[in-house]
Amino acid sequence: MTIADSVQITLRGISHSDALEARIRDKVRKLTEIFPSLIGCRVVAEVPQQRHGHGNQFVVRLDISMPGSEVVVNRDHHEDIYVALREAFRAARRQLNGCRGRHGSAAANAPLAARLP
Repeated sequence: MTIADSVQITLRGISHSDALEARIRDKVRKLTEIFPSLIGCRVVAEVPQQRHGHGNQFVVRLDISMPGSEVVVNRDHHEDIYVALREAFRAARRQLNGCRGRHGSAAANAPLAARLP
């Protein structure tokens, strides 16, 4: 079982959609190809309470776990859920690249036992 299979997906105020779920799992799968040390991912997509004068605005939150750290992404409102997802995963990729840079390499995110000679 991969992280893409076990990703926790929560939809609030959005009707269940197999296509949306498949898109989320595909985006998580692509992230794990770039960052194989990822160990967990939660995705929350929602329509917050509507404000007067605004149409439906989607918000996406990602909680991505890796050994020793967690990346949290909150993407602001967008009228298209797929655009909101794309932007959230782009932001996650940038943050994960920053984590990799701060730790020296992707190998730095591997468990300590895997790095011992």
